[in-house]
Amino acid sequence: MTISRFGEIDGESVDEIDIRAPQSGIEAKVMTWGAVVRDLRVRLGHGRYQRVVLGLNTIEDYVSHSPHMGAIVGRVANRIANGRFTLDGRTWTLTRNQSGRHTLHGGRGFGNRLWRLAAHDESSVTLTLVSPDGEDGFPGTVRVACTYRLLDPGVLRLELEAATDRPTPVNLAHHPYFNLDGEPTIFNHRLSIEADFFTPTDADLIPTGAIVPVSGTPNDFRAHRTIRFPDAKTGAPVHYDINFVLRRDRLDSPPSESPQDNAPPLARAALLSSYINNVSLEVWTTERGLQVYDGGKLDVPVPGLDGVRYGPGAGISLEAQNFPDAINQPAFPDPVLRPGGLYRQITEYRFSRQ
Repeated sequence: MTISRFGEIDGESVDEIDIRAPQSGIEAKVMTWGAVVRDLRVRLGHGRYQRVVLGLNTIEDYVSHSPHMGAIVGRVANRIANGRFTLDGRTWTLTRNQSGRHTLHGGRGFGNRLWRLAAHDESSVTLTLVSPDGEDGFPGTVRVACTYRLLDPGVLRLELEAATDRPTPVNLAHHPYFNLDGEPTIFNHRLSIEADFFTPTDADLIPTGAIVPVSGTPNDFRAHRTIRFPDAKTGAPVHYDINFVLRRDRLDSPPSESPQDNAPPLARAALLSSYINNVSLEVWTTERGLQVYDGGKLDVPVPGLDGVRYGPGAGISLEAQNFPDAINQPAFPDPVLRPGGLYRQITEYRFSRQ
């Protein structure tokens, strides 16, 4: 484990912490800016490693050009319609950072804040953040802790906790972009999702409030298939930025680091794999939803890791979360955190080679 200075924001140092699993099956670089996982490498064998996430090279690039790359997003991940909600009889107006109409990933959000390094060892790092009452228009002071933990042979475990002093919506998500083989796009990766239903959206990607079957739609990933899928009418590839309703029927045995506070068990959410190098990623989570964004609008104007330019489809984001706009949708799971309660999410990214 090493700590190095990555850059500076408003006169404050941005640090980067290098961690690795005890047997070095997986290695990561984590920044205090945005709680970003800037780099993640998994061992292929014979001393070879595969980089499996997208990352940038300077703090200035993250501030100016990062599409939430590797960050923890919140206070509410994804979209809130019209940048407002009503809670306990009062309406709150938020920062509207999507087309001047809607709130995306909390407005300025947690992914654009400097977190505090609270603890670290060779294989884990804990970062904390205080979001003050009124930040981006949200009520209540929220205190957040994020722990990344590496486990052999190839697991990145994420633990998120939050508490508040006033009722407020909380829905945190990790926003990495995965690319398992280093090819220019992930469109030929294969993906399966443990979901029979999804939440359709309007033209602004705001959920309609419906929950509909994936059967007979391009959103049917119940079988392991390539991400590239032709539109039935135009023949053009379908692009994905949609929330799936997880079945949560494939439960895991209790993990070695047992969750506290009666958090639900981990359930398998998705399997992503590359046919080129046979690297696979299983996502296991306590969350009810999985937002899948195929990176179809990526166009990063600066070089990424190893000098690679990230264009459309360079990486896929698999975001374990509550449903988008749940605060405005009575049929969706309640996202409100109240004083005395504890928000807790555990998500594991489990890498292997078939």
